[in-house]
Amino acid sequence: MSPLHFIDTDHSSGANRLLMPGAVKVILVIDLVESVRLMQQDEQGTVLRWHAFTQEARRLIESGAGRVVKSLGDGLMAEFDQAQHAASVAAQLHAQMRPTPGVEPMALRMGLNAGAVYQDQADIYGNDVNLAARLCGLAGPGETVASQSVRDLLTHGLDANLSDLGECYLKHLDQPVRAYRLGPVGNNPLLRDLAEEQESLRPTIAVVPFRSRSTVAEEWVIGELIADGVIASLSRLPDVRVISRMSTHGLRERSNTPEIANGQLGAKYLLSGSYAVMGENTLIMAELVDTQRNEVIWAERLSELTLDLLQTDSQLIGRLAQGVNRQIVNTEVARTLSQPLPRLDSNALMLGGIGLMHRTSMADFQRSREILSVLIERHGRVANLRAWLAKWHVLNIVRGLSADPQREVQIALSQTQRALDLDPENALTLSVEGHIYTQLLGEFGLAEQRLNAAVKANPNESMAWLFKSVLSTMWGSASESVSEAFYAEALSPLDPIKYYYDLITASALLANQEHEGAVRYARHSIQANAHHAPAYRVLLTAQVELGQIEEGRRTLARLLQEQPGLTIQKYMAIGSSQSVTRQRCIAALRALGVPDA
Repeated sequence: MSPLHFIDTDHSSGANRLLMPGAVKVILVIDLVESVRLMQQDEQGTVLRWHAFTQEARRLIESGAGRVVKSLGDGLMAEFDQAQHAASVAAQLHAQMRPTPGVEPMALRMGLNAGAVYQDQADIYGNDVNLAARLCGLAGPGETVASQSVRDLLTHGLDANLSDLGECYLKHLDQPVRAYRLGPVGNNPLLRDLAEEQESLRPTIAVVPFRSRSTVAEEWVIGELIADGVIASLSRLPDVRVISRMSTHGLRERSNTPEIANGQLGAKYLLSGSYAVMGENTLIMAELVDTQRNEVIWAERLSELTLDLLQTDSQLIGRLAQGVNRQIVNTEVARTLSQPLPRLDSNALMLGGIGLMHRTSMADFQRSREILSVLIERHGRVANLRAWLAKWHVLNIVRGLSADPQREVQIALSQTQRALDLDPENALTLSVEGHIYTQLLGEFGLAEQRLNAAVKANPNESMAWLFKSVLSTMWGSASESVSEAFYAEALSPLDPIKYYYDLITASALLANQEHEGAVRYARHSIQANAHHAPAYRVLLTAQVELGQIEEGRRTLARLLQEQPGLTIQKYMAIGSSQSVTRQRCIAALRALGVPDA
């Protein structure tokens, strides 16, 4: 982060000092709801209670690694370096406002935003500070509302349960702002655990990106490369379950990672560590923790050339994975399938592109394609890049954004076919191509072939199991589709595109005639991403078949906001019409009055 700079225009008095933008901060604005009314009813009592609260609030903010910037009379403003600290403190402050019998209840509303701020010794300034205040005004009593910038720094289901409020128009802002409501974290009752006998036979490990002991931006991605390599190596083993890196990415800097791994991820083992770049070498300090006992069962210091991490057969990653494997299953680890790009900056760019693809912002989604296209020009022989670009085209179609779905299907297939020419056993590519044949072309034989090959190549590829569920939903056993969807969720329970997993699970439940479950999962998907049209289609189908016609009409109204001018013909153009579930959706749309053309 860049330090704050001052430019003095009056050296004699120090007056008129101009501030330049400083570090990125997470700004929390706290407001007392209906403070004027409370003061009018009981001025002295309200002042005393508010004063006592602010003293406790300052303690909580400071103990939560934050700083109180200033008092706003009937509110407070604080800043944090980490979004999860700010979200945790906000939840604790709301909890402080428990009602007292016989006393007028007091409630808070809060706004959270992240951005670069102008700062002096007394205050912080700038558009991002103002946006935090505007978001605070959007919140209801007892609520915290955050911007997209904060949402991208939080892990849904771990830091908070995030509800997408969509594009919100705020006072004095010309453009709408994507906003999210932060709810309390709790166990997700929708997830089903794997059977105990299966768990006992397949120990689960989570690998967290290693922490850098440096602040150099280029070195930050090394921790991701280490985790990617170990995950790829261990995932080849059929008798160990490896949590997807998409679910462990946000755990790098947390102090309670073993508890999270054991609780939210269901992992018995956790591999984490740190590293330091020393000249041309990287020194790794790794430790393997038994999360149930919270004790280190293996630790190692390893050193190798930094460039070794960019090799397919990395010696350092191989030694690290072998050490972990001996502790867990005591068998020879398979040759790593990790294929890092030959430049550190390219790896960082790829991670950014994948992240942007899974964000809900349309601008970020389009930017993802640009990044992946640039990387393919730079590294044309890396299969995973083409697989991710093919997946982008699939998402563009199923989200109803493509102007020519049939042409875009061919573009996606051209990318997967070129990727498979480079790496015929690439599990991600096989998964994506299998999904194209299932969802978009209705060629179920080819789909099954590709997805079975993906699972054989990597039994822990969550996308393969997710897309197998789609195939079973459309052409196989509905009960198997439910099991496959839950298994995919178990492999990546904190995935940044959890809304997509919940959508597939809702579809599987609908196919299995479990309408109530389908409604719950579809609503859960919509809560996390209010602009993903397929979730509304699943929801309204379940509602119509349950006889909930009025609820179905309300869901259709939301769907039409995402897909104006929707017709049966336009819906049929985005995928195969052979699917029974698609025919059920068409019947539901017709029952709600959607025209054929």
